[in-house]
Amino acid sequence: MLKKGSKLYSIFTGTCPNCQEESMYTHANPYNLTKLFKMHDHCSQCTTKYKIEPSFFFGAMYISYMLGVAISVAVFIISYVFIGTSLKTSFILIMIAMVFGMPIYIRLSRNIWINLYINFGENKYVKKSV
Repeated sequence: MLKKGSKLYSIFTGTCPNCQEESMYTHANPYNLTKLFKMHDHCSQCTTKYKIEPSFFFGAMYISYMLGVAISVAVFIISYVFIGTSLKTSFILIMIAMVFGMPIYIRLSRNIWINLYINFGENKYVKKSV
């Protein structure tokens, strides 16, 4: 399931969606907030261009929104339904999960967004040498 060559591998590891050899991000730690959005322009292994067009990753906001809703619902169900906390405590737990998970959700949404457009072994967005 998480073997090299699958979209899930590229999504969860943050590697190049084309060759899955190199990380798309310049820094591995998403909690380094000053470098959270820093990405390489292209893969050094297969030269796949990550920013396909200007403002390409604005579409990742939709994915981030869906992730946020899914995480919030999951935290609510776990805390309120299964554990039996109050609504106020459940709301506080949702806010904690959203704030502390934000850097991971941002990177995960970017990974999902780029993997919607680039497949493993596809040379569609390879940077052409001049």
